[in-house]
Order: sequence, then C-alpha cells, then structure tokens
Amino acid sequence: MLSKVLSKESCAKCRFCCSFRRQSLWETPLFPIDVVQRLETGGISFQREQKENVGYGRMELEGNYKTNDPQEEAACLFLNPKTGCVLKEEDKPFDCKIWPLRIMKKKDGTFVIALTPTCPSINEKPLEEMKVLVESGLGEQIFQYAKENPFIVKEYRTDFPVLMEFDQSL
Repeated sequence: MLSKVLSKESCAKCRFCCSFRRQSLWETPLFPIDVVQRLETGGISFQREQKENVGYGRMELEGNYKTNDPQEEAACLFLNPKTGCVLKEEDKPFDCKIWPLRIMKKKDGTFVIALTPTCPSINEKPLEEMKVLVESGLGEQIFQYAKENPFIVKEYRTDFPVLMEFDQSL
C-alpha cells in the first residue's frame, strides 16, 4: 500500500517494524479471528481479545523475551531473518500492510490517520509526501477497514503526527 513512498529494499534492510519492545506491545499487529484460527494450526500462540463484540488475536511474544528489560526486542513470529515475512498476503495483518500508518481515536472521539514516528525509512521523507498519499484515497481505505474491524483502532498518542482526520464515527 505504501510502495509509492517506501521501497521494498529499504524496508527489507531495516525490518524495524517486525520487532516489538516489551514496553510497546500495543504495537503488535492484530489478526482477525479467522486468520488466528488458521495460523494456530501451525503452532503459533495468540492472545485472543475482544473489542466492540469483534474477536481478534495478538501474537503471544512474552516467551520470546530473554530478560525483563522493557527495551528488549522480540522479532515477529512470522519474520524469517533472510527472506522477510513468511505470511501469505491474505494472512498478513492490516497493521503490517499500512505500517507506518495507524488509525487512532482521540479522546474527543475523532478518528485520525497518524504516522508512526519511529519508522527510520519514513523519517527520511517529507511529511507532506505522506499527507498527499493518505489524502489521495489511502486514508479512506484505512477508515473503511476500521469500520469493519474496529479492533485495529489504537488510542491516539500525541507523538504521532496526524495526516488526516475523520468527523464520522465508525
């Protein structure tokens, strides 16, 4: 989805988005329940959750940390260090497909498309370039997906630059 601004080569070299600090497990990708059920047959453990009567799953990473250091990182269970993500396209979480974008909800109920400030590759791009991409239809696609899958909406964090706002509710 973001190939207009991020090259596959720069993402493949970095893979920052494919590891998760213990203190930021809220960023772990969320999977629809049907995908969770399919992937669990391969031995992957998921923490099942519910939001607005919709079930979903989050990879269980706790066993992959070796220390209690909140800065320690654990790699995504579906990351092959040599070849990248091993998931089929239909199983890849929407969170991953839109990284470094997030749909978030502000305290006032406003929904926004925000940019994750920690992506090293995207920080090299002008913010205006990302705004244009989001406003040219990608933001609407993300918002529509969130309407069908409200579990992907994260709580807004002030350190995330807002690229687009929505007055409508999910």
